[in-house]
This record gives sequence, structure tokens and C-alpha cells, in this order.
Amino acid sequence: MRHSGKARKAAFKIIGVTLIALVVIWIITFTISLIGTVGALFGAPVLAVLWIVFALFTLYFFRDPEAQPPAGANLVLSPAHGKVDAIDTITEPLFMGGECQRISMFLSVVDIHVQNAPVSGKVAFFKYTEGEFLNALRSESAVHNENLLLGFGTTEPPLQKVGVRLIAGVLARRIVPFVQEGEQLVRGERISMIQFGSRTDLYLPLNAKIKVKLGDHGIGGETVFAVLEP
Repeated sequence: MRHSGKARKAAFKIIGVTLIALVVIWIITFTISLIGTVGALFGAPVLAVLWIVFALFTLYFFRDPEAQPPAGANLVLSPAHGKVDAIDTITEPLFMGGECQRISMFLSVVDIHVQNAPVSGKVAFFKYTEGEFLNALRSESAVHNENLLLGFGTTEPPLQKVGVRLIAGVLARRIVPFVQEGEQLVRGERISMIQFGSRTDLYLPLNAKIKVKLGDHGIGGETVFAVLEP
């Protein structure tokens, strides 16, 4: 699928930057004075071990398995990997145009942070909003935090609206979209990446049949979250 490898590239970039910073710190510590030299000689192994642990965690965090979307008509798949902690009815005026059903998911730091298209169709809406960085565990972060709202016009069934809101958290301060408005997508394709702990909301028409419950753990591009009515 498209955009494969982008998460891994981001991981290597972070690892490379931190390695350069580590070397610079060690050189400064080593050359500052004789006392600093002793500290550097004993501190370097500790810093190296800490960096190796960080590098391994970064590679783990930015893992990006290929989604295996299930076959079936009118399915809406999980847009992210995370725990369902809210299912309710809200008003979303920007794309959904009023009342809609919402399935909200919390993505912990151990979850995969690449998101997937829940439906096949066209990216009909794209709006990035700057905001705060509240803890993503709090559902109100969807209203106040920096976020990206993507709206999809479905092809199956045709011309229905499904929205996905990507929400930055306390640690997740960068949302990296892979798609643009007007782009055609296939269900399960990668659409974005959020770095380090965040939240994702799925917006559905009022007549959609929800197939998950609170506490379920969704797998992006694979778990069936709902079925759209023709």
C-alpha cells in the first residue's frame, strides 16, 4: 500500500538527531576540563546505554504493519490502533453537518501510531486546527487540542459522510498527514501518523450500525467498527 516506510523513516530521523546530540554532549563534557574528562569517561557508557534503549523504543513505536482489510459490503474500519473509550452522539458541524455518532479511541505510547482510511472514497474535507495540548486521556481534548479533521465521501454505499479527527495530546505534538483533499483512497490505506500518545475520533451517520463496544481495542484498517446503511 501507499506511504509504506514513512513511519520508519521518521524513526531513523529521530534516532539520527539524538545520536548527533549525544556525541556533541560527550565531546563538550570531555573537553571542558580535567574533571569533565573523568566524568565523560565514566558517563559515556551510561549515555550510550540510555541512547540504545531510546533508539530501540523509537523503532518499536514507529512500527507500521501492513493492514489486512476484511472483505464485506459497507464496512467502516477502525481508523487507528487504540482502545475505544467513548461511544456517543455529538454535533459535528464542519463536515458531518450536525448530529452524528462518535467512536473515540485513546492511543497509548505502546500503540501503533499510523492511521488508516476507515472507508473507500474521496477525501472531501481537510482542516487542520491549532490548539492546546491537553492529556489525550480526556475526551474534551477533541474540542480543545490541536487536531486534523478529515472528511470522507464514501463510494460504498455512495456519497455518505464518514469523518476522522486526529487529535494531538500532551506528548503527541505533531500530526503528519499522508493525504490531501480531493485524493481517492481505498479502505485500509495509510492516511496519517501521530507521534507519541494521542486520540482519534470516528464520526458516523446516525443510522450506521456500530459493531464495537467500550473497552474494545481496534486495529487500524482491520477491525470492523460499523456498517453503513445503503
